[in-house]
Amino acid sequence: MTVSRVRIAIRDLEKTFVEGAREVRAVAGVSLDVRDGEFVALVGPSGCGKSTVLNMIGALVAPSAGSVLVDGQPVRDRAPRQVGYVFQKDTVFPWRTVEDNIALGLQYRGVPPAARAARVREAIALGGLQGFEQAFPATLSGGMRQRVALLRSLVVDPDILLMDEPFGALDTHTKLTLHAALLFLWEAKHQTVVFVTHDLSEAITLADRVVVMTRRPGRIKRVYDVKLPRPRDVIRLRESDEYSREYGEIWHELGQEFELGEAQPKASRAET
Repeated sequence: MTVSRVRIAIRDLEKTFVEGAREVRAVAGVSLDVRDGEFVALVGPSGCGKSTVLNMIGALVAPSAGSVLVDGQPVRDRAPRQVGYVFQKDTVFPWRTVEDNIALGLQYRGVPPAARAARVREAIALGGLQGFEQAFPATLSGGMRQRVALLRSLVVDPDILLMDEPFGALDTHTKLTLHAALLFLWEAKHQTVVFVTHDLSEAITLADRVVVMTRRPGRIKRVYDVKLPRPRDVIRLRESDEYSREYGEIWHELGQEFELGEAQPKASRAET
């Protein structure tokens, strides 16, 4: 079997935030390789540093120690050109139509109008947004706005896609719809994806590997290979015995971190 090349190499990554006299050690000693075309999900308790790791890959936050390499080159003060980012909150511009929002990245990159229009049409078709090209975000559902934000990142053809809880604020039905849309788009392009989520079901549904992080300071506790075959039906998948086994095994590790996080405040109160 051919082993694909490493696209993202994380080595001994650490981050301490300083707020006045207070220091918060968010991430400690994180090392991970993400390979070409791989879909990796980071899960862990709230505040464990999973979004901080993502932000260091995307050059939004500078490491306190360690390094991030993308295609062998150190990530410094700006995101590599081959990296796209989808944030938790939909970042569509309310004064731009669906078509104009999706075209924004292409416009910034100087893609000529005819080529830009063709790529936007293709993206809209892939994302199932036909008929909404001239709609403004205020007239769209939250799920549709997030789909526009996703397509705006994908239309510039990033080799690597960073996603920070992009579906976290959505209801279950809308979330499942977007899971199916994301898998459809990913299977067409096979970008390298690093996906942060607090939802273990979401991680198992989407990812090739699930990285479980400890409570703060975030470290990698365990990395799981998701054995569920592709393509995946996001509805029927959850009815399968294989899914239940995957969920139970990973939850055993993840649940321990939630319990430890709950125990810490109780211990602190007992000491006072």
